[in-house]
Amino acid sequence: MPPQLPITVLFVGLFALIQVPLTMMVGWRRAQTVIPFLDGGDPTLLRRMRAHANFTETVPMVLLAMAMSEWTGLASVWLWAGGLCLLGGRALHAYWTLRHGWGTPRATGMLLTFAPMLGFGGWLLSRGL
Repeated sequence: MPPQLPITVLFVGLFALIQVPLTMMVGWRRAQTVIPFLDGGDPTLLRRMRAHANFTETVPMVLLAMAMSEWTGLASVWLWAGGLCLLGGRALHAYWTLRHGWGTPRATGMLLTFAPMLGFGGWLLSRGL
């Protein structure tokens, strides 16, 4: 029987649903501007691409580390804290990137993303050594 990972499964579902509008916003802007590749110098498209790409670059690794942490027995309070931290960080980063580009809230979103990445990664290293 496969391991039960109910907390991670919930967050995987949430992040899968969030990925859809981030991807669609890039496609819609490409259709509006008729820019098939790269950003064509369009700042709105560039912001949308970066919000989508950064999400895609970070979320899978954190979710994988979260799943392995849950599987190896990390307390549920830490799984919830890490998942909510990731959710808040990704929401803040995407919102600020889409609306303003660079700024302290965007950097804060990244820090909130790195926290569970480091926490889950550290837990896993402590279990494997």
